[in-house]
Amino acid sequence: MTELRSAQWYAGNDRNSYIHRAWMRRGLPGSALDGRPQIAIANTASDLTPCNSHLNEVATSVKNGIWEAGGTPLNLPVLSLGETQVRPTAMLWRNLAAMATEEMLRANPIDGVVLLGGCDKTIPSLLMAAASVDLPAVVVPGGPMLTGHFRGTPLGCGTDVWRLSEEVRAGTLPPEAFLESESSMIRSRGHCNTMGTASTMACVAEALGITLPGIAGTPAPDSRLLEQAHGTGRLAVELVERGRRPSEVLTRASFLNAIVALAAIGGSTNAVIHLLAIAGRLGVDLSLDDFDRTGSGVPLLVDLQPSGRHLMDDLYRAGGLLAVLNEVRDLLDPGAITVTGSPLVDHLDGARIWDETVIRPRGAPLRPDAGIAVLRGNLAPDGAVIKPAAASPELLRHRGRAVVFDSVEDLHARLDSPDLDVDETCVLVLRGCGPKGYPGMPEVGNMPLPAKILAKGVRDMVRISDARMSGTAYGTVVLHTAPEAAAGGPLGLVRTGDMIVLDVPGRRLDVEVPADELGRRSDAEASKAAYAAPASGWERLYVDHVQQADHGADLDFLVGSRGDQVTRESH
Repeated sequence: MTELRSAQWYAGNDRNSYIHRAWMRRGLPGSALDGRPQIAIANTASDLTPCNSHLNEVATSVKNGIWEAGGTPLNLPVLSLGETQVRPTAMLWRNLAAMATEEMLRANPIDGVVLLGGCDKTIPSLLMAAASVDLPAVVVPGGPMLTGHFRGTPLGCGTDVWRLSEEVRAGTLPPEAFLESESSMIRSRGHCNTMGTASTMACVAEALGITLPGIAGTPAPDSRLLEQAHGTGRLAVELVERGRRPSEVLTRASFLNAIVALAAIGGSTNAVIHLLAIAGRLGVDLSLDDFDRTGSGVPLLVDLQPSGRHLMDDLYRAGGLLAVLNEVRDLLDPGAITVTGSPLVDHLDGARIWDETVIRPRGAPLRPDAGIAVLRGNLAPDGAVIKPAAASPELLRHRGRAVVFDSVEDLHARLDSPDLDVDETCVLVLRGCGPKGYPGMPEVGNMPLPAKILAKGVRDMVRISDARMSGTAYGTVVLHTAPEAAAGGPLGLVRTGDMIVLDVPGRRLDVEVPADELGRRSDAEASKAAYAAPASGWERLYVDHVQQADHGADLDFLVGSRGDQVTRESH
């Protein structure tokens, strides 16, 4: 093993090394700072990130593994983002969390890091940070919650919130019954138990090779998560000793494997933006079109909400992600390694499906090709995405009249008005909700349906926006339309009454307006008035520098790796 990075702080007999050691002792023996790998635990535990509130317990198991392997563990609380709590949207601060974590990893005397995340933006921000600083790193996903039940029926958190709330609006479920289900929805610690963004990013992290194989999807209350956390602590020391860095593990082949996994599990569209951002930090050549080229022919094998019936603890008992990947082994790059140093495919031997109602065999998929579809056309020159597995098959080819909302506030004000001129064949269009326009690209793309449509018994319509949607959501929803309206995209030029054509098999999204007519139009005044225009602070920095969705919505000056070197002393 080469000299430890932490020796730049602790080795020597001068005043500076004395200060660095003395202030860290606090009961530690001198040996804790003398030649032992110093392993940070980047911990996103927070009472205001309820899905991550148990991570301090997980961190204790990681610490024990680090001590056992001869390292010194160091808890490092980092910026935590609770998807259900922060306003206007957690995505506004993903890049800030990544930037702050990167800087703390670089600034401190550490040799490697264990990344503890769970809720949607925490694993992506940690991986973006780790990619940019490129110290040996490994992820421990916090795990999903156990399944809650209401009136004898399992509840999928998120997914059933959307479903039940629409039934209340339709008048088929009493409001008091909806509120009664609230105490049953969140049964235990852990993140969403559907194949939402949190579950998706845990699975994607494992497919990337940046976790201990077999850990993704382990339920948060399961003692095996603590066992695997202990093993990850041991592995972190090995990573430092072998000098194995994220740039060695997170290659283009790894990202393509992650795209295969994303399709096979029916994962969240948000993974597209996060993977593009992580790849950008590493300088890996990954584009929006890679998701379509690599994922479009991959069968959907996991029958989980929102695309199916079951929930995450079902997936775990049925064989977990490794069993899923074993079914599509021939589609994976055999050369892509994991943090163990072995190829991902080597960890699939012996992985079996134990319940074929949850994980379908390759020969009997839920859908033969269910990857994220990338659409282009005069309404999305730089691309838009849709998740066919969560859409209504009959709406994947559709032509309908646009009903346009200039902002989220406009949507809320007019959606249930009896005067709204809408029927079930229309296409709902929402703009001003992209990275710049909101700002932060919120999860509002799965617009509620108008009350008069719900009253007809209709539960899906084509919806188009420059926003994102929760990974727990469902429907025929076109998202991430780029460029967004606030960045000059054609979505800002659509008018109510224009005919819109969605052709998912043909990968097209168009508005039937001649090019010269579009060229004469300008953004609606109501839209422009609603676009974000912060005068100062983080929002101003964000709006001035955020990239569009097709590039991962990172800040332009954060793209790339800056390494781990700090050349100047602090005293």
